[in-house]
Amino acid sequence: MIILVFNCGSSSLKYQVLDMKGGDDCALLAKGIVERIGLETGEITHKPSGKEKFETSRPVADHTEGIKAVLDLLTDPRYGVLESLDRIDAVGHRVAHGGEMFPESRLIDSGVEAGIEKLCDLAPLHNPANLLGIRAVRKLLPEVPQVAVFDTSFHQTIPDFAYMYAIPYEYYEKYGARRYGFHGTSHKFVARKACEILGRDISETKIITCHLGNGGSVTAVMGGRSVDTSMGFTPTEGVIMGTRCGNVDPGLLTYLAEKENLDVDGMNRLINKKSGFLGVSGVSSDCRDITAAEENGNYRAGLSLKMFAHSVRKYIGAYSAVMGGVDLIVFTGGIGENDAPLRESICANLGYLGVDFDCGTNAGVRGSDAVITRPGSRVAVMVVATNEELVIAQDTMSIVLGNK
Repeated sequence: MIILVFNCGSSSLKYQVLDMKGGDDCALLAKGIVERIGLETGEITHKPSGKEKFETSRPVADHTEGIKAVLDLLTDPRYGVLESLDRIDAVGHRVAHGGEMFPESRLIDSGVEAGIEKLCDLAPLHNPANLLGIRAVRKLLPEVPQVAVFDTSFHQTIPDFAYMYAIPYEYYEKYGARRYGFHGTSHKFVARKACEILGRDISETKIITCHLGNGGSVTAVMGGRSVDTSMGFTPTEGVIMGTRCGNVDPGLLTYLAEKENLDVDGMNRLINKKSGFLGVSGVSSDCRDITAAEENGNYRAGLSLKMFAHSVRKYIGAYSAVMGGVDLIVFTGGIGENDAPLRESICANLGYLGVDFDCGTNAGVRGSDAVITRPGSRVAVMVVATNEELVIAQDTMSIVLGNK
């Protein structure tokens, strides 16, 4: 079954084409990205498996034009991987926010599309872009079924005492003000994959998954289900991120709003665009740049890295308490998979949990699946490369075949 997966942002779209055999058995046929959509010059990068990479710069007016460019490349005589567009059996879309409306992935019809649009208030930067992708595919491939896979769905098993905020209850009833959590497809994938690698039954394993990248979140997975997660009503809550502040005293925000004369938009920019690694280091939002600056003696760069490790470590401790222990800690995402020194820093004081960390093994792991604790460690720590696109494709295949 050939499935095309889209992850649409406001000015970009990432894609993969997968030949799904069943379960984890699949072949990646092509992947790529269209960037700077709607700007003067767009960028298109297409990587077909077994063929040369294609790159070009040209205007891409909107998402429909961007997806049309992708479809043309997929059937191109030189760079293509499909004989015709008729080979595409289904399209799966990453959708950021499903709220309480969508606790699982759904075949997209007019009702689901209307629901995604209604939830744009909860994810104004992401859901509108996801809708653009859905509507563009419907225009270009009107007969192909589409499936929405929601970042929030995996976290719908969190109990109410963990997802509610201690604010007037009426705001939950009126606006859905509660913790939703994000990165759900990644947390779901790496928890399952780690247990498969170790030969453990996920239903009997207490897992803490750490998806650490430019955005980051930590999740407690118990019995294969999310029971708590660090991101909240928006992706701003939780650990320190590239440009997001993570946890901060709300009273500080009202204080700064008054002192700096910040309106809602100004405060939104402060906590989402100017904070995190960028705000503390003053160097960059990228961990690689900050590490280089620290090595050159930049104190604030080093401080931001210590703050980050501290924030992740606190969640590991908290979620160990939530689950009454932990059997497995998993690192994934751009930082989690590739930054060995930060993994070591996070795990440095976890001996009390039963973590016997192997610094030597950890130092050699970059972007691959590996156990980074010594044999006999009571708590295993792993690096697992995430594959959110595979989860989207698996859900898409299951739903489309089930619907047939």
